[in-house]
Amino acid sequence: MKALRIAFISPFSPLKGGIARFSGQLMDALRQSGYDVIPFGYRKLFPAVFFSQPRFGGEHPETSCSDIGEEPILVLYNPFSWVSAVRRLGQLKPDILLIAYWTGFLAPLCFMLRRMTGIKTVILLHNFSSHESFGIDPFFKRLVKFSADGFLTLSREVATELAESRCAVPVSEQFHPVYDHRHELTVLRDDARQELGLEPETPLLLFFGYVRRYKGLDLLLQAMPGILRVDERVRLMVAGEFYEPLEGYRGMIDRLGIAGSVDLYPGYATEERTSLLFAAADAVVLPYRSASQSGVVSLAYGYGVPVIVTAVGGLAGMVEPRQTGWIAAEPSVDALVEVVGRFLGERGDVDTSAAIRSYCQKASWLVLAERTGRFLETILHT
Repeated sequence: MKALRIAFISPFSPLKGGIARFSGQLMDALRQSGYDVIPFGYRKLFPAVFFSQPRFGGEHPETSCSDIGEEPILVLYNPFSWVSAVRRLGQLKPDILLIAYWTGFLAPLCFMLRRMTGIKTVILLHNFSSHESFGIDPFFKRLVKFSADGFLTLSREVATELAESRCAVPVSEQFHPVYDHRHELTVLRDDARQELGLEPETPLLLFFGYVRRYKGLDLLLQAMPGILRVDERVRLMVAGEFYEPLEGYRGMIDRLGIAGSVDLYPGYATEERTSLLFAAADAVVLPYRSASQSGVVSLAYGYGVPVIVTAVGGLAGMVEPRQTGWIAAEPSVDALVEVVGRFLGERGDVDTSAAIRSYCQKASWLVLAERTGRFLETILHT
């Protein structure tokens, strides 16, 4: 039987970020499951002038998948490249399109590809609503619904949001698998801390990933004085690319008087540096104001590190309380002080390792790939 031929339109390495990492892993798992996957990547997403922060630990991200195919031609902000993509898809003749979607700015591209290629299209929704509010977002939501023959979601929250918007096409609710990096940990906790210049017994929190307003780093920084009153040894590492002015955060740290307890690592972190940071951390903190789900939670579990999250969107559903992590009641300064205090008081009595291993086994990439493949076949033959 001929393998289903899937054109997977998404960022892939060497572009960096969670979507590229996710799509590379899913592509490999789909191929392991017997599907013929054509990676159809982006050359650029947004103008480089938007993201000029220095990178922490290296100049180029590592390849996140085994094969990224031909040189990418898509440029998200250049509609002329979309026409070239339509021509190439006509030459490749895939059975179905799978399009990664995480921002409303992708909706016009999705609409054009579906209409101009005539190929059935499934949209993989990382988010349905944009994290930041845009006046044009309702239009983008309507447009993307007209662009799809089916939707895959990675959380119940997004599936529910689609249902409430009266989505008329099939929706498959799935999950965000775990990035299992435990076998890659070549540095021990104490050695990682020594390399970072930290004491072995310091309670160490990590905020990791892109810094945008919805991710609530400002809330966590404002909570730090209260956290330090619980345990003055606590230290916070912040590693990620800043989508907001870095100097504003430096000024906040100075005003709060916490400069001696916060380490900033602005810019992209290579896999080697990422491994070092997670090996050193006691917990990864996600003080988000909003979220559908998070690749950072999956990344933390993949390194065997528990998480501290706010009860927004699908985050709480990714955490088993006092087993794989701790949950704040809301995204507020007081709630963050309270939940970190609970973590500090309970972590010595809780073995999170077994629970995280169990979670990793259930949330595997092959399971997601098999379910994705079956859904694509259903849509193709509907």
